Amino acid sequence: METLINQTRLILKTGDITLEDTDAIVNAANSRLAGGGGVDGAIHKAGGGEIMRECVGIGSCPTGEAVITTGGRLKAAHVIHTVGPVYRGGFSGEGDLLKSAYLSSLSLALNSKVKSISFPSISTGTYGFPVEEASAVALKAIIEFIKSSVGLREIRFILFSEHDLKVYEKSLASLITPQKQ
Repeated sequence: METLINQTRLILKTGDITLEDTDAIVNAANSRLAGGGGVDGAIHKAGGGEIMRECVGIGSCPTGEAVITTGGRLKAAHVIHTVGPVYRGGFSGEGDLLKSAYLSSLSLALNSKVKSISFPSISTGTYGFPVEEASAVALKAIIEFIKSSVGLREIRFILFSEHDLKVYEKSLASLITPQKQ
């Protein structure tokens, strides 16, 4: 699925984020920036040791914030590492922290002159955030950002499964389709 919002293309698709050719890809990192499983492990493995060396130099990243490193051996020139929240039932500010993770990543991208960026579905793997809730938070944050700033040409969501893609497509459709009164 693809749509244009305020001169920015928003694309939803399945795939392997480590193969994306956008200026930056976003890593769903842990707060120690230590690599790990899922998307985090795949990015560190595909990108090589240079990414980890930069992460060690940075040290850590609080939940809801983002830091940037080189892309190492990836097609993307940069990796933006953001820490999403662990889902604890939805009553501990997880939605606000997830929104902050997306907005921090986008602000850092813009400040780093990034024109295109690829996101995974942050916090929906090991951190347990339900994809239905996470997709609504993520897309609402992205659309809000696109409408209030210029500079990003393209934002992609690279989703792990067809199920996740369908959930994101449904969330996006509900956000961009005018509601009947």
